[in-house]
Amino acid sequence: MTSWAFADAFVAEDDALRWARDRAREAGLRSVSPGTGAALSMLAASVDAKAVAEIGTGTGVSGIHLLHGMRADGVLTTVDPEPEHQQFARQAFRAAGFASNRARFIPGHALDVLPRLADAGYDLVFCDGDRLESLDYLAESLRLLRPGGLVAFEGVFASGRTVDSGPQPTEVIRLRELLRTVRESAELVPSLLPVGDGLLCAVKR
Repeated sequence: MTSWAFADAFVAEDDALRWARDRAREAGLRSVSPGTGAALSMLAASVDAKAVAEIGTGTGVSGIHLLHGMRADGVLTTVDPEPEHQQFARQAFRAAGFASNRARFIPGHALDVLPRLADAGYDLVFCDGDRLESLDYLAESLRLLRPGGLVAFEGVFASGRTVDSGPQPTEVIRLRELLRTVRESAELVPSLLPVGDGLLCAVKR
């Protein structure tokens, strides 16, 4: 497991990220691992992302990583049902050196907000919200993404439960359905990255 730990810590995190992680821990929130964050930065850079939509702001850990990979004129649109978490993210983005116009914070339930966003207007959609809604997020993401855009889902291993046999809670069953749907879609080119708690990625053809 030493090589996994090395890979996950390969890209060092700065003070702003550590501050955001501490706020997440205090609020009892999961945040993406450093390795997952580094992968998100790389993915955002690889699609030359100018417009990114994020489901699940949390305290800003994943948002900082996405912004690091995006174009200098790029805007992150981030959605979360908890405005107080978004306030922490706002502070974290500022501490990381990003101007306030680099992020658009929308408080609300993802499935209420996403239908208001522009068709084919996004280069990348990152989903780290309610696992029970994963398939709905996928459907919305396919509408939001331009051809060649990328969708990513965090936490698809569910701490190993996704691959465990035996009865599983509904959220794990939903994740299995998501994995199967993405793998079998003729519209997507998928890959499952073993970083953090599993990062499912797919490019829209």
